[in-house]
Amino acid sequence: MTIPATPVSDEFDADLKPPSFAEATAVWLKIGLLSFGGPAGQIALMHRIVVDEKRWIGEERFLHALNYCMLLPGPEAQQLAIYLGWLLHRTAGGIVAGVLFVLPGALLIMVLSAVYALYSDVPLLGAVFFGIKAAVLAIVVQALLRIARRALKNRAMIAIAVAAFLGIYVLDIPFPLIVLAAGLVGFLGSRAAPNLFRSGGHGSHGTANLRGAIDVMFERGELAHTAPSTAKFVHTCLIWLPLWLGPVALLWLMLPQTVWPQIAGFFSVMAVVTFGGAYAVLAYVAQAAVESYGWLSPGEMVDGLGLAETTPGPLILVLQFVGFLAAFRAPGAFDPLTAGILGGMLTVWVTFAPCFFWIFLGAPYMERLRGNQALSAALTGITAAVVGVIANLALWFALHVVFGEVRELTILGVGPDIPVWGTIDWRAALLSLAAMVMIFRFNLGMITTLGLCAVAGIALMTIPL
Repeated sequence: MTIPATPVSDEFDADLKPPSFAEATAVWLKIGLLSFGGPAGQIALMHRIVVDEKRWIGEERFLHALNYCMLLPGPEAQQLAIYLGWLLHRTAGGIVAGVLFVLPGALLIMVLSAVYALYSDVPLLGAVFFGIKAAVLAIVVQALLRIARRALKNRAMIAIAVAAFLGIYVLDIPFPLIVLAAGLVGFLGSRAAPNLFRSGGHGSHGTANLRGAIDVMFERGELAHTAPSTAKFVHTCLIWLPLWLGPVALLWLMLPQTVWPQIAGFFSVMAVVTFGGAYAVLAYVAQAAVESYGWLSPGEMVDGLGLAETTPGPLILVLQFVGFLAAFRAPGAFDPLTAGILGGMLTVWVTFAPCFFWIFLGAPYMERLRGNQALSAALTGITAAVVGVIANLALWFALHVVFGEVRELTILGVGPDIPVWGTIDWRAALLSLAAMVMIFRFNLGMITTLGLCAVAGIALMTIPL
């Protein structure tokens, strides 16, 4: 593939120098330690450091990489880090960037999961999580409104969102089928009414002409590793598919009746269908982990999301908490704590190993994907469906946070969960309302809201129902 040259017109281009591997490693570790605030905050942090401050990556190339990562399943912020690391220092650079983006948060979640599993029945810790649940509900509602404002630009997008909500809430349609159906609607809809399914893009950060060291390297022909080839494609598949799916296959063959192949298989599927970010997939994960597998309770799922909200790294690390509890409670021949740690590690592996595979396999072809209207329209349809799925997540959390009992209204074998009104917890309802006011009226940050709600939870739990 020929990479078009851009004239070197920036008078500062002579000062643009790519980082050494050690320098880049230090920066990726810094980003991993500071990556709070969800994907939007994480992407903004990367942009500020590698584009504005370091000038390693040009603005256009950064946005181009981001657009590609948005097409993929999985956490787009971590995939963007892998992509940029790969651009700068080949496969080794991508591995270091991706691992360091996740590692600090994964270590913290592992410790917090162990504390939770061992001491969650301690009254003080229970009161803290009571308050955190209310804040998590408000944060999910905030995410729902933010994504809805961006995605629901016309009646077609609203119709897809409503259909997705009804499909998952009323009809119990699996999340992967909703994603596939929405993508197909977008793909076909772009041919019948292209204006309705045109993506608005990701916008600019206001420095569209800012160049980086990587642009100069491209012009000098120093980035041969970015050119696609059949040999590279096959080589990537032969290495990363066995790394990802090999442990899954071994667990199914060697320990078929244990929790381990369930964890490996379930979260491997999640890694393939997690379009739209963590909030989109959490509703499906929560329902499957709680209702199908019985790994944890609804309240514990909300607790796990609260832990993930307070730690750096991708929000999808909440899956590590789920995997930890699943193995902790079905340890087999292991000590429960050891089993929990192994379950958490297995979940992290099958969740994030595919991210490296997607980038190393597809990044060399990204120029060929740019401007593909059919693919963009499919993503637009999926994004609209994600709004409906997150609405289901918000409702699911609200029912299990505010009400002590929820029952299923079954019609023809399927049906939605509805609250038992006599079991309402006025303390949880009051605290959830207060969290909404903190976020929407006073614009308090996520960490501040979580902290205040945790303190309020301790106070309210001293008051009887």
